Amino acid sequence: MKLLRTIALDPSDRFVFDVAAEPGDWAVSGAFRFCDQNPAKLGGKARSAFRSGFLGVQSWGWSTLAQIVPATEDDRHALVELLAKQLVEQFGAPDLAAAHLAAAEEVAFAQSLCTHPVSTLIAVHRSANDGEVRESFRRLQLREGQRHGNAFSFMQVEDDVEPDSDLDLSDISAEPSRR
Repeated sequence: MKLLRTIALDPSDRFVFDVAAEPGDWAVSGAFRFCDQNPAKLGGKARSAFRSGFLGVQSWGWSTLAQIVPATEDDRHALVELLAKQLVEQFGAPDLAAAHLAAAEEVAFAQSLCTHPVSTLIAVHRSANDGEVRESFRRLQLREGQRHGNAFSFMQVEDDVEPDSDLDLSDISAEPSRR
């Protein structure tokens, strides 16, 4: 089994987001954090989190990238339990039973993103049109023979989920281009 963990290749997440996830934190998409907000009215760091953040479950912070890592059934179970607890404490879920169902669904979605090899990095891009949030994910692969190093110096994009989406990791907080 594979799941997602946050990764920090450089300190930029501390400047891009209000709260940066701790490196190595279990990660989920986190789009639900914006369900009661109008994405068009978000500004600054909240907008960056909406557009390009994975949610670190323990830290309740954001990460630009998540890494596919090996996991056990116990890891998955602990992640669901932690997310359910966070949904009650941080997000105001009505009770732990309802939160558990939502957490299990969110973790299953994160798990569905882990079809690539272990150590693959994943980036997200979110947009909103007509009240609907749309997410696209990109796989960022190391060039052959290289290891993780400085951010953006070694990655190439492969296997876009949506080939027409355009994600510029060097300027992740920039205004999206209008077509």
